[in-house]
Amino acid sequence: MRSTGLAARRGVIVMILIAVIAFLACFLRIAYIAVVKGDEYREKAEAQQLSDTTITASRGTIYDANMNVLAQSASVWLCYINPARVTEANRTKVLSVLSDTLGLDVVDLARRIDKNANYGYLKIKGEIEYREKTALLEQVRENKLTEVIFVDPDTKRYYPGSSLASTVIGFTGTDGNGLYGLEYLYDATLTGTNGRIITAKDSYQLELDNAYEVTYEARQGSSLVLTIDNEIQTILENALATALDDTGARNVYGIVMDTQTGAILAMANLPDYDPNSPFDVLYPQLTNYFEVNGTDSEKEDPVAAARMEQWKNKSIADFYYPGSVYKVFLVSGAYEEGVIDENTEYYCVGTINIANRSIKDFNPTGHGYETPRTLLVNSCNTFAVTVGQMMGQELYFKYFQAFGFTEKTGVDLPGEGSPAVGVTYHDPAVSFTLSDLASSSFGQSINITPLQTVTAVSAIGNGGRLMQPYVVAKILDGDGNPISVTQPTVKRQVISPSTAATVASWMEDVVKDGTGKNAYVAGYHVAGKTGTSEKIGAKDDTYIGSFAGFAPVNNPRVSVVIVIDEPQGANYSGGVIAAPVAGEVIEKTLTYLGVEPSYGDGEFAVKTAPLPSVVGMPVEEAKEELAKEGYEYTVRVIGEGQTVVAQVPNARIITPVNGVVVLYTQNNLEKEMSVVPDFSGMTVSQANRIAVGAGLNIRISGSASGESTVIAYKQDVPEGETRESGSVITVSFRTTSGVHD
Repeated sequence: MRSTGLAARRGVIVMILIAVIAFLACFLRIAYIAVVKGDEYREKAEAQQLSDTTITASRGTIYDANMNVLAQSASVWLCYINPARVTEANRTKVLSVLSDTLGLDVVDLARRIDKNANYGYLKIKGEIEYREKTALLEQVRENKLTEVIFVDPDTKRYYPGSSLASTVIGFTGTDGNGLYGLEYLYDATLTGTNGRIITAKDSYQLELDNAYEVTYEARQGSSLVLTIDNEIQTILENALATALDDTGARNVYGIVMDTQTGAILAMANLPDYDPNSPFDVLYPQLTNYFEVNGTDSEKEDPVAAARMEQWKNKSIADFYYPGSVYKVFLVSGAYEEGVIDENTEYYCVGTINIANRSIKDFNPTGHGYETPRTLLVNSCNTFAVTVGQMMGQELYFKYFQAFGFTEKTGVDLPGEGSPAVGVTYHDPAVSFTLSDLASSSFGQSINITPLQTVTAVSAIGNGGRLMQPYVVAKILDGDGNPISVTQPTVKRQVISPSTAATVASWMEDVVKDGTGKNAYVAGYHVAGKTGTSEKIGAKDDTYIGSFAGFAPVNNPRVSVVIVIDEPQGANYSGGVIAAPVAGEVIEKTLTYLGVEPSYGDGEFAVKTAPLPSVVGMPVEEAKEELAKEGYEYTVRVIGEGQTVVAQVPNARIITPVNGVVVLYTQNNLEKEMSVVPDFSGMTVSQANRIAVGAGLNIRISGSASGESTVIAYKQDVPEGETRESGSVITVSFRTTSGVHD
């Protein structure tokens, strides 16, 4: 009995000790959780009770030079649901509302809801437009699903101009981040700071009665103002689109630059794409090209290859053989160094032998006696080779480098091609043979980008200064205030102003009398140079036709480069296919910029002027007004009235001074209509005479000389269509004689 009592007491003591130890363990655990791990568990509890909703910040806008929107983020909406609140009772309604209003597949939607049944959030659809959002919310209210289906604000990137300047602007991905072009390069600048809405929720992600809510407003990203001008960009793209169709080329590139500042007014390459739907291939010939000519991987997925090709800004990324365009830089360096002067003579026989190779001119019989001026006018290869040999490798390379062809231009765009010695050019310090020097002298064994070309030719136009090209003029904060403004930057003085002026005058003669005459624009004094090069290493005989120049020569406003890559057919010379495009772009751009033409002797026959307003004048007084300053309008009066009530063309329309003006003297008269003739194959004088006889005016684009070889090759209104009498029809003229190089 005694031993039993002792054992019982020991048992009690052990139990008390165990209880004390357990209590101490619990106390220590609670203390550890509360003191040591308190913050961590507090955060976990808050995370379970708080809902953190992101307010997407609006991405900054991209504007053109005149504050027209090129890229903008607009308000859209995002739909999400709380899968945990989808029950057997409301499941059918949820599926029906979402599928009917958002156009979603019911089976896929049900699968996604079941897969996320234990979660409080499931994104259903983003980028919902206003009408779709309104219809959805109405159905949510009618079916009492406000605790299941939710709609939050979101943003979507829009490009109002569709494909306009697409390879410059680029596009964003589904997450809103920039993927190409300026959208990519300036992504951090354009991206705003997202906001947040923090609210207290229960385990089903429903707001608690004592709801806690804190809102942090989103902050819009900064905006870009570009040097690109929508009107000039449209002029360039329209001209390139026509060239692409006319020549069947693989690619066409073009750049318009402010000659004095380096600001890029327009930049385009076709084929391109629409950044609103960047994965769509707009040009089927791209896909066809890779199906036939691509690598094995490209042939397997030609659509993917076509996408990558259309996104690339080839105007800055791709290198090409400049051909005879390079001669203006060769002559500039040689003239600056005194290697040649205005009177340097050379007798061209059509061929020259250098380093055991024979180099030929396009003209096999030669040009006879020449000077540096006629070297450019006739685009003489053999004289250019001779000048290169006179300079030698070191001096040649000095100016090749000075004009910027051994370095990136540094333009504020992504993807600029990197020149490489032994790949795109020859360096005497590495390897530069006499044969290399010979072919480089007429632009055949060197590669440069279109942007390098237009930047270098601008240096001749602006007195010898090589400018830093740029696309972004200003960066604005969310309130529209400037954060930064780009100032024109002179990289270096390449040649003296006197050398630049001399070479520019020779380049004007190229357009007036030489291989560039198809870029001639009456009154605008275009200076330029044509180029034709063979693509070395290509499977077949493939060529590149190009033109580079500026205007007006005495005070250049714009510089232009046009490159046509792999044109099809017999016409592949830059003087035939690229010069007319450049002339059209220069003429329309200078007209848009308000540059007054200055006509020289012999240009009056094609002179144009804004038509004066004669509405409200007596008929005879109107005729006198139209006869002022030597104008020779053919005036046609329609109606029995004595006062002009309407005129065609309208006032201020650019009209040939010897064209047709139709005056109406009564209201509500039926308009007089004229049938548009077929002007193809006509000379300038023939076309003008036929147009006036048909009661129409022609605006001459391209070469306007009286030579019989200058003939019409396209018109902006097809033959046989009718237009109101007095309307202006644009007719383009060119010659295929004497423009090959």
